[in-house]
Amino acid sequence: RVLFVGNSYTYVNDLPTTFAQLAVAGGHNLETGMVANGGETLAQHAAAAETLDKIASAPWSFVVLQEQSETPATSAGRNSMYPAARTLATRVKTDGAQPMFFMTWAHRDGIPVTGVSTYESMQLAIDDGYSGIADELSAPVAPVGFTWFVVRREHPELTMWQDDGSHPTASGTYLAACVFYATIFRQSPEGLGYFGGLSSRDAHVLQAEAASSVLQNPAQWGLR
Repeated sequence: RVLFVGNSYTYVNDLPTTFAQLAVAGGHNLETGMVANGGETLAQHAAAAETLDKIASAPWSFVVLQEQSETPATSAGRNSMYPAARTLATRVKTDGAQPMFFMTWAHRDGIPVTGVSTYESMQLAIDDGYSGIADELSAPVAPVGFTWFVVRREHPELTMWQDDGSHPTASGTYLAACVFYATIFRQSPEGLGYFGGLSSRDAHVLQAEAASSVLQNPAQWGLR
């Protein structure tokens, strides 16, 4: 059982269901849940009865924590993210589950803040933001944004962002599902027959990149 706690980056294209379908294709019996409202931050989740009740509602194996898209990229954002992440991770562990962080992707054009005004600089900052709290809490992280960076560099023909330069296309969501598959099951999604509406060629590219990013150096992502 995997519960996703996040916002539109989680619910656009229904990432939990995409991941569940991928898991079925791999022979895994998986139940997913989701608590996600538009723009919701981890600080808001930590104070929300809806989220805390959902965490306590079932014997989840993993509870995935996804911060608002810009928050991990700045020191000011991390000042609110980290205390909330600590609170939520403690609650998750108390209820018998493993917290896991969802390292998200950067905006296609960065954000107008000094130091993160390009996609590349914003992604590096997001990676650092999630890695910092994951390392502190000895929690695993699903490196979706890290893998997205590789896909953008190696396969620029794939459209990962919607026109707003922020939310994922079906390809972006499928990549995220593949990364979660590799991270949670410690298995490669390569060769799985569920394509999430993509062409077999595109799906196979994303499966391979997810497997490479996660499984070549699992310790980097707290997978011990």
